[in-house]
Amino acid sequence: MAKRYKVLVGGEWTGDDRPGIEVVNPYDDSVIGVVPEATNEDVDHAIRAAQAGFAEMSALPAYRRSDILDRTSELIKRDREEIAEIIAREAGKSWKFALAEADRSAETFRFASLEARNAHGEIVPMDASPVSAGRFGFYLRTPIGVIGAIAPFNFPLNLVAHKVAPAIAAGNAIVLKPATKTPLSSIKLAELMVEAGLPAGALNLVIGSGRTVGNRLVEDDRLAMVTFTGSPPVGVQIKERSGLKRVTLELGSNSPTIIEDDGDVDAAVARCVVGSFANSGQVCISVQRIFVHQRRYREFVDKFVAATQKLKVGDPMDRDCDIGPMISREELQRAVEWLGEATSLGARLETGGTVAGNCLTPAILSGVTPDMKVVCSEVFAPIVSVIPYETFDQALDMADDSIYGLQAGVYTSDINKAFKAIRRLDVGGVIINDIPTFRVDHMPYGGNKQSGLGREGIRYAMEEMTNIKFVCLNL
Repeated sequence: MAKRYKVLVGGEWTGDDRPGIEVVNPYDDSVIGVVPEATNEDVDHAIRAAQAGFAEMSALPAYRRSDILDRTSELIKRDREEIAEIIAREAGKSWKFALAEADRSAETFRFASLEARNAHGEIVPMDASPVSAGRFGFYLRTPIGVIGAIAPFNFPLNLVAHKVAPAIAAGNAIVLKPATKTPLSSIKLAELMVEAGLPAGALNLVIGSGRTVGNRLVEDDRLAMVTFTGSPPVGVQIKERSGLKRVTLELGSNSPTIIEDDGDVDAAVARCVVGSFANSGQVCISVQRIFVHQRRYREFVDKFVAATQKLKVGDPMDRDCDIGPMISREELQRAVEWLGEATSLGARLETGGTVAGNCLTPAILSGVTPDMKVVCSEVFAPIVSVIPYETFDQALDMADDSIYGLQAGVYTSDINKAFKAIRRLDVGGVIINDIPTFRVDHMPYGGNKQSGLGREGIRYAMEEMTNIKFVCLNL
């Protein structure tokens, strides 16, 4: 029988005696665990526990918060292979990328540990105005309160870390709702944080659907903030239902990469293979649209197809596997339908696009048009489109022709073109001579337009998770 798990609420492990949600391995459909499904009463209990936890966390000295986060980082390193196995089994992420996620999560907590010690306000020069000359002003950053964190399936540990770690670093308490398909990574993280000395009530787990558990968190006035990673439609609903609480939204994208005729095609090919197909393309900043100068277009496509055909698709626990399954059969079917729509409208399938069990072989499309779903919407699957262009200005216009604006990549050896792209592209991050999938965990990360509100990256998330308290002394 599958293992029954408990959840952490108010420092106590509970819930294994009630109806549960089956956690399914998306590769072979086997049940790998059963987790408690939260009721309305459970959510209320978690919020009350977080309120009590906040009273302790907000009074905890910075060095203590830092030590807890640093210890969590070390524990993740200690258990990295166990964690990678959890991620691979519940999310279908290939072992090599699951192991990399465990390592990144340890680094995320390490960055949070450092920021917890360095968080500070600033002196405000009051004598800049004759009205306030002779006064001394400064501000402090204070924790905002109870934070509701709603996390996605695709990075079940590190994207949780990007919500939990800065919240704790800033002195807040959290009610965490992991994705129902991938809750085991969050349960493991909670175990490690308790071992690291986290006070009771600082982290509370509730598992259930967005329509029930998610909505309860979003609408409850006892929460000071909601931080959400997921789809734009859900993000819009959260914004509409959240009242006056603060909201951070990390939403969708259809990330562009531009490869100029003076760019390094071989380097671009190697990185685009990873950026397009890692985690079966189920990454917010997966490469989805590749714009290639027409003089290098055929060269790029031929090399890109050849490199993609070398990828191994299959069991994510296979150490040589590159591409595992889609997260669900429903998502697999949707991706196949989008491919079918594109080819029926004239797109050409250069390689891939076949179903193997619950996996979709990496698909490269050419001959696409801007109105195809695989181009204008977020495909969130191992599907990428390659599009030729004539001028750099045309490429910038096509890249920016999107409702999204998360990150963009530009390959060029011309510094003037690089800065032209930086100025023109309406995105949260411009990555020169690399793919938009590039991210390290201390940089500011977030999007413009329908890609979201606010920024992650530990220090920047802490700014979202704190209030400014101004102090003026009339001396």
